[in-house]
Amino acid sequence: MAQEDVAAAVNGASVVEKSVVTFTAYKPQLIVEAQKVGEAVAFYKTVFDATETGHSLYPKRKADQELPHVVSAEIKLAGVTVVVSDVSVHSGSTVKTGATSALLETDDVEAAVAKAVAAGAVKVEVSEGEADGGVKGKVTDPFGFTWIFVSPVEKSEKEESKEA
Repeated sequence: MAQEDVAAAVNGASVVEKSVVTFTAYKPQLIVEAQKVGEAVAFYKTVFDATETGHSLYPKRKADQELPHVVSAEIKLAGVTVVVSDVSVHSGSTVKTGATSALLETDDVEAAVAKAVAAGAVKVEVSEGEADGGVKGKVTDPFGFTWIFVSPVEKSEKEESKEA
């Protein structure tokens, strides 16, 4: 169905409306265990040099809690805003934690893997790429997410001559 031909039910009758939907941002969401958002954000700041751009706190903090319960936070990672959310019922998220992986391009895969491991990630593998000749490294962070580091793909001489 075309985007312009969105069917809507109005007073029980089907009416075709012309509608254009514009998206202004794409924000991947990482769901972590309850009350682990702060730890996850600290990990991503350390390993990926991410910057925290905002967060939401659970409004009903208990008197014995030293730190407020961070329900979600937004971080800037490689130019993309990523939302890190608490799996608890307070955030409205009901999905399983650690249910995604991300690919990050870097000139130094080995250093990226070493930095992640030093901060608490588990090294899965580092290998030479079969198809593109680049290096690939995988780690799983303490929150269950798999991060795949890859070296930039070098263009072949054929591809470069086509662009010229």
